Amino acid sequence: MKNNVVAFASGALFAAGLAISGMTQPSKVVGFLDFAGDWDPSLAFVMVGAIAVHIVAMRWALRASAPLFADRFKIPPKRDVDASLVAGAAIFGVGWGLAGYCPGPAVTSVGALSPITLTFVASMLAGMLLFAAMKRTRASGMQRAASVTDSSGSRCADAAIAD
Repeated sequence: MKNNVVAFASGALFAAGLAISGMTQPSKVVGFLDFAGDWDPSLAFVMVGAIAVHIVAMRWALRASAPLFADRFKIPPKRDVDASLVAGAAIFGVGWGLAGYCPGPAVTSVGALSPITLTFVASMLAGMLLFAAMKRTRASGMQRAASVTDSSGSRCADAAIAD
């Protein structure tokens, strides 16, 4: 229960910060990306503030023996740049530039019941579900391929491909 309260409070603080900074307004994002027109640098200040907080928190996390409200830190082990990371970043960037929303501000703005926001969030959720389904399909295909063996007991890649 304590973890849920902390998670809710953290989310509420994040949402309040987005609202106070104006980052729930797509015009702020589009204004930041409009270098040739009426450029709005306020998003850069929000980003610098977020990076500063992250640097401090990450340094603490790497030195601490355990987090305050969990058994261990869940720091992603993967640090390499691969095709799926680049593709995901590109898709995110295009969507962000076109719609003026990223997931946090979009979810925060759902309460306004704007048709544009609701369409964006529905599309975002559909994309998440599609990705999860593709990932499950890929994982089950890889598991099936790993379970196919020949008579000597070694894995038979040709049989897995034909499957």
